[in-house]
Amino acid sequence: MTVATNAVPALSSERRPVSWSTALTYALALAVAAVSIAPVVYVIVGGFRTTPQIVANPAGLPDPWVWDNYARVLTQSNFWRQAFNSALIALATTLGVVALGVCAAYVLARYTFRGREALYTFFTLGLLFPAGAAILPLYLLLRDLNMINSYYAVILPQVAFSLPLTIVILRPFLSAIPRELEDAAAIDGTGRLGFLWRIVLPLSRPALVTVGVLAFVASWNAFLLPLLVLGDASRHTLPLGVQNFSSQYTTDTAGVLAFTSLAMLPALLFFTFAEKQIVGGLQGAVKG
Repeated sequence: MTVATNAVPALSSERRPVSWSTALTYALALAVAAVSIAPVVYVIVGGFRTTPQIVANPAGLPDPWVWDNYARVLTQSNFWRQAFNSALIALATTLGVVALGVCAAYVLARYTFRGREALYTFFTLGLLFPAGAAILPLYLLLRDLNMINSYYAVILPQVAFSLPLTIVILRPFLSAIPRELEDAAAIDGTGRLGFLWRIVLPLSRPALVTVGVLAFVASWNAFLLPLLVLGDASRHTLPLGVQNFSSQYTTDTAGVLAFTSLAMLPALLFFTFAEKQIVGGLQGAVKG
């Protein structure tokens, strides 16, 4: 009986009191989550309604649930062609960003040479340069290179604009890898490229997934650059498809919501499944 009585205070003393700051933090987090999720839920649920239902009660639930809007979008050949274009451009952009980013970050993290920090600062300043400010000169450059209406006109600029953030995230990860591992690999006869391929890349998986997901989502949702350089309708991406569908069916609000929700669904699922890796990658970048 004495042991049991002594154990109760020990357990109760470990409980942390709930402070007002903790409650306020949770309240703010829930408010931000609600503001972020509510538009997505509204678009998805709105696709299961009819346009008269939306006009009569914009904030209501489907009554009854209508599947025709999504079925009509999925049976359109334009939707699947635009989805293929978006997937091709996004995957090629992601591959280019990860490949070039890890090579540049590896050199900036593991090599010592004159001007290294100045070069890293140059890449960091790229985060301050708005992509919209370069649209006009970029269009003129792509036109002079005869790249207009090609996938390369979207992929190459997107890779270039994504590299600064990629290098900023990857460099701390690559710098944190102990030098002892590199020395041991050198003793075993592994060169620097072998060390990169066999040791650095597996250890940097969270950071690589992070920059890959960020590049994929940014490319999938890109609108302004494809709008300017992809004049051929057969090469349009899904964001352009949403605009075309909205212009063609201006009175079909439910159909536009269904098309929009299907267009954003792949990027949303991709981001959701890789959420843990993204958090780990960003935490490692902050620690570095």
